[in-house]
Amino acid sequence: MPAKLTVLLTCKDERSNIGPCLDSVAGLADEILVADSGSTDGTLEYARSRPDCRVIEREYITAGDFKNWAIPQASCEWVLIIDADERVSPALAAEIRKAIDSNPDCDGYWLGRANHLMGHRVHYTDWARDQLVRLFRRDQGRYEGPSDHGNVKVRSERCGSLTALLDHYTLWSWATYLHKFDRYTRVQAEQWYARGRRPSYARMLFSPPLRFFRDYILHRGCLDGMVGLQISWMSAFYTFMKQARLWELHHGLQQKDVEPEAIAKAERRAA
Repeated sequence: MPAKLTVLLTCKDERSNIGPCLDSVAGLADEILVADSGSTDGTLEYARSRPDCRVIEREYITAGDFKNWAIPQASCEWVLIIDADERVSPALAAEIRKAIDSNPDCDGYWLGRANHLMGHRVHYTDWARDQLVRLFRRDQGRYEGPSDHGNVKVRSERCGSLTALLDHYTLWSWATYLHKFDRYTRVQAEQWYARGRRPSYARMLFSPPLRFFRDYILHRGCLDGMVGLQISWMSAFYTFMKQARLWELHHGLQQKDVEPEAIAKAERRAA
């Protein structure tokens, strides 16, 4: 008897992405479960309008916390977790179906991702080494770890690997990225701070250029042209800002109230 599969899509304000994402799994899923965390752009209305979707809602705290709430609500034995900016190709869908139907010895599977920067496939840097456990038995897999993204831990540790890649259209504009960048760096710094980690002059000085060197030279981002160069600089800046925001939490001072007279002078200069 074929195994049953729930595709779990977690989202917020993804109206521009959710349609193509759901279409890519429509022929694969026995159930599509959309877990929304407060959309206001029509995402919820669209998901509810589709007869192949079941919608659940809750406040978002972290990605791991939100997904661990949603996973037990899947009605099928197997769960595939995807984001709205990801697409399941026919080749990957066929491999997933074969894996869950014919391999009783595995409780989870690693999936590689084909990452895209503004529509351009990334072949090098750390972005080309993306491997995640996204397919697992519902009762075996949960997210753990402090990262805002988190990682799925399969309790039995019996995991296989799939060869077809999950397409990930992660970034269509720098404006979108900077919004995510702000949240990711803040969450990481807050988690470090909660665990008692102190800011380090050496880490702030050396980690960003070392990250650039790793992505651009060691992981051959230079072979990806402008795409690889942008990713390498972005990763270096991301590394720096995590350290800077940790310093801010420990040592940043609050701005004192500005005197009304100073505000009036500034307004007169601007007029």
